[in-house]
Formats: sequence, C-alpha cells, structure tokens
Amino acid sequence: MATIYVYLLETLADWELGYVTAELNSKRFFKKAAPPTVLKTVSASKEPIQTMGGMTIMPDCLIEDIMVAEGNVLLLPGADTWNDARHSAIIEKAHEFLKANAIVGAICGATAALANAGLLDQRQHTSNGPGFLEMVAPAYQGQHFYVDQPSVAADNLITASSTASLLWAKQIIEQLDIFYTNTLEAWYDYFNTGEEKYFYALLESLPDSNPKN
Repeated sequence: MATIYVYLLETLADWELGYVTAELNSKRFFKKAAPPTVLKTVSASKEPIQTMGGMTIMPDCLIEDIMVAEGNVLLLPGADTWNDARHSAIIEKAHEFLKANAIVGAICGATAALANAGLLDQRQHTSNGPGFLEMVAPAYQGQHFYVDQPSVAADNLITASSTASLLWAKQIIEQLDIFYTNTLEAWYDYFNTGEEKYFYALLESLPDSNPKN
C-alpha cells in the first residue's frame, strides 16, 4: 500500500492540492487492480492549520509518524510560511524520501524550501520562473538543473510553479501508476480545456465502460 502524506502548514495554498488530493482520495478514476493508496495529512504539531482560503484542517499525524519507504509519496504545497524554522523537519524527511527512491512533490513556495536546503542542486526541477529561487532561497546552487517548464518530473522529484497544479497532479498520478494511460490523458485534457469530447473520452476510458481496458 502506498501512503501519500500531504504536509500542512499555515497559509497553505488550497488550490495547488485540489486536483491531486481529490483524485487520490476518491479513487473515482483508478484503474482495475491499481495499487492501494491511503491519503494522510501531516504537520509539525497536532494543532489545526488555516489555509490561505480560510479553511481549517486537522492533521492526521505528525512528521515523526511518517514512514519513509519506496512507494510512499510526500506532497509539499505552497504557502507563505515556508521560511519558518519549524519546517526544517519535513524538508529532512523529503531528503530521506529521495534517498529511498520515494516520490516527493513540491509546488510553488515548497520548491524554495527544497532549494534552500540544497535538495535541488543536483536534480532537474522547476519553480515560479527563472530567477525566483535565487531571490527567495539564498543557499540555492541548482541553476544548471533548472528547467523552464510549468512542472517537471525527474528522479522521483516532481516540482511545479504555482500555476501548474493540474499538470503537477497529472505527473504525480502517472508516477503512481493508478490510472490507465488513456484515462489520465482524457482527465488532463478535460480539466485543461473544458472541451466536452474529453469528458466523454474520460467516461469511456473507465473499466466499467470499456471492458477492453
């Protein structure tokens, strides 16, 4: 079973997690015999956090409860509070995940926290545009590995800009191998374009609709 840990911190950017957590939790488009998954929220304390959108969320577990194992996933959302020293523990967990060949997903401000800890110095990555990481992460030395794309998946690390949450979700789902390929493409195309033909392609790709899958 894969456990997907979603890190909670004050001012969490709600919209950046919406696509991926909805699909991982609901499992509505999972393929037959998809690996079982469980979604858990994790934080530095058991205190509730308030998101940027004003929603209050209670964490399921603490950082020390995280199981570092290949197959598990750590998702780090954007927030305005990543420079708080209390988040160094989750960045260390991210380092442990990468060493264990487990997936780490970081978007927006979370990429700056990884950059400042040196975790992007030798890995392909992206963020909120060229120059952003130099501006907000003084210790960043990974300029030669920066890829000017909305979202980049490389070596179990999936990074994205604040405007690429849909593509980020697609790449995470792809890494987990829980959708059929045609389901994932139709899902992405539908939410990316809103075109009706992709909605029907999505429905037709599901196991109950297409026994050939």
